[in-house]
Amino acid sequence: MKSNWTTSNIPDLKGKVIIVTGGNSGLGYWSVKAFAEKGAEVILASRSKENGEKAKVEILSEVLKGKIKVAELDLADLKSIRRFAESFQKNHSRLDVLLNNAGIMTTPYFKTKDGFEGQVGTNHLGHFALTGLLLPVLEKTPKSRVVNVSSMAHKQGKMDFNNLLFENGKGYSPMKSYGRSKLANLLFTYELQRFFDSNKINSISVAAHPGVSQTNLARHLEDKLFFKILYPVFKFMTQDAAAGALPQIRASVDPHVKGGEYYGPSGFNEMKGQPVKVQSNDCSHNLEDARKLWEVSEKLTGVKF
Repeated sequence: MKSNWTTSNIPDLKGKVIIVTGGNSGLGYWSVKAFAEKGAEVILASRSKENGEKAKVEILSEVLKGKIKVAELDLADLKSIRRFAESFQKNHSRLDVLLNNAGIMTTPYFKTKDGFEGQVGTNHLGHFALTGLLLPVLEKTPKSRVVNVSSMAHKQGKMDFNNLLFENGKGYSPMKSYGRSKLANLLFTYELQRFFDSNKINSISVAAHPGVSQTNLARHLEDKLFFKILYPVFKFMTQDAAAGALPQIRASVDPHVKGGEYYGPSGFNEMKGQPVKVQSNDCSHNLEDARKLWEVSEKLTGVKF
């Protein structure tokens, strides 16, 4: 499998339909751009329609081939997720790639519109619900894929089903919750692949992580003194968002990718480098946790697969 993979390796995507959540900035923006350049029809899903339109104009000023449609999607609101999925299925009979890219990181404690803790609610439950609601169109599209974006922070994540959503802030820390949400992304990825296999659905479920990339995700850390002091070192050890997006772009469109794989950077500690197949930790492969999380997620979101 190619280790020096770049956007020039993306096959022709004409006729393909791809959804990118959080497509207006960071990794999502570069993913939308890469897919559009190869002729795909991309649905740029963004919490703010206005920011989505701005990103679309910017991308289309440089990209001539693709088609970009902006759609409003707030992953912290189940009503918004249902609206998005209904509208998509009214207008599209196929979905080749669902790239669950959007995410929030190390925020202060807050609750989503449905009362879930913010990070687990947005990063995992929002995407779980979206995937379940789009399942009918994914099933109809041969060789479709779902790509979930995790993080190296999954290694700090611990599942606790007695207090999954840090009720009333109990035991909450921004990093603890972020790590849990990213571990949940992987548990969901692998369980979704098992679901596809056991139901003989011609789709694959894959995960990716960007290493350490310079995106606006770290905005909750920027005021902290340690961040200001370490920033020059941080900059040297990280990569820009365009490079950080490569693992998820590869996971989305490389024809050699197989279900249940995980992609990340090839460099030291997977912090930066070429997009290659990597391994997630043992906790992310815990079958019991994966099943339990699936069950709880169906119950909380009301979305049954």
